[in-house]
Amino acid sequence: MTQQQTDIDYDRIERAINYIAKHLHDQPSLEQIAAAVHVSPYHFQRMFLKWAGVSPKKFAQFLSLSHAKTQLRQGGSVLDAAHAAGLSGGGRLHDLFVSIEAMTPGAYKRGGAGLLINYGFAETPFGQVIVASTPMGICHMAFAPTADLARARLYQKFPAASLHHGSTAYQQQALMMFNLDWSCLRHIKLHLQASRFQIKTWEALLKIPMGAVASYGDVARHIGQPSASRAVATAVASNPVAFLIPCHRVIRQNGVLGGYRWGVPRKQAMLGWEAAQTGDAA
Repeated sequence: MTQQQTDIDYDRIERAINYIAKHLHDQPSLEQIAAAVHVSPYHFQRMFLKWAGVSPKKFAQFLSLSHAKTQLRQGGSVLDAAHAAGLSGGGRLHDLFVSIEAMTPGAYKRGGAGLLINYGFAETPFGQVIVASTPMGICHMAFAPTADLARARLYQKFPAASLHHGSTAYQQQALMMFNLDWSCLRHIKLHLQASRFQIKTWEALLKIPMGAVASYGDVARHIGQPSASRAVATAVASNPVAFLIPCHRVIRQNGVLGGYRWGVPRKQAMLGWEAAQTGDAA
């Protein structure tokens, strides 16, 4: 599959999921969904099964408000008992394999002056990402509609750093997080511009297993600041490392998805995909 074909496939899948979500109560047929994204029912069914591992009809279960509310009822306990619950494999992937280290305040204030940053592009189940790393770990990973825009945003974030287009072992390990076989996955270090509160919040997000969600209030309580839901929401929204820090797993207390830095339709696709991978049929 070419890069262009991969891009088209994800774009169509995202638009299809958006269509399903908008017409959930009507239970659209395979033919209706395929027509909405301008492909044949046969081709769409094959494409969707390859992407999600389940049919569009099954996937629709993961998009309902009742499903989100069922997950939320377990959100707080999932956060507080991630280890004790006996979760394994993909369930504890982020908690087990990802750690965060803050950049020095000096490097942050100087726009990355003195930092050597390598960056590259890759295709994922959720579209193209740019992933960048310093000699100490991953410093940036983001979805973007074009490589030029992604590169411009990286330069804007680190205007004084020395940026080079090239792959590193950190980047290769980070991209393995999108695979369903993590047998060769090693520890992934993140090297981030962040306040102490942001790191505390992001570390809490690492404990939300794949296939689960938590509310902003759940996260605030978990870090010992139950009245800090708004501050938590701000920290979640400022996450600079898409997917590795699973900010997409935080939703509103009423079950509504809320915002997402890289687009609510992508957040919807990611949560549904993860529910499908973990066999969640709640």
